[in-house]
Amino acid sequence: MEQEVQVTIHSSQPDNLSEEEPQETRIPGQVKEISEALSEAFSCFRESESYNQLLKSAEKAREYIRKNPGQAMLYSLGAGALFGLFMKRKR
Repeated sequence: MEQEVQVTIHSSQPDNLSEEEPQETRIPGQVKEISEALSEAFSCFRESESYNQLLKSAEKAREYIRKNPGQAMLYSLGAGALFGLFMKRKR
């Protein structure tokens, strides 16, 4: 018992594209503009003194954690607990 099933193949693009610009093509343009602005802002930040201070501070923190792993873990646990208490919803 075989039955024939009619199959219709549709094109992936609707016919009314020529009327107005689809939103999908505008979004990548907006994303590109935002990406360029963020890239420019980050490159300016990398050239600033704040970036160098941040790198030095991060290296100091790594050294402290390597020298005192137990204390660093306890500090992190305490900070996480305090943050959790502050962010806890009052019921």
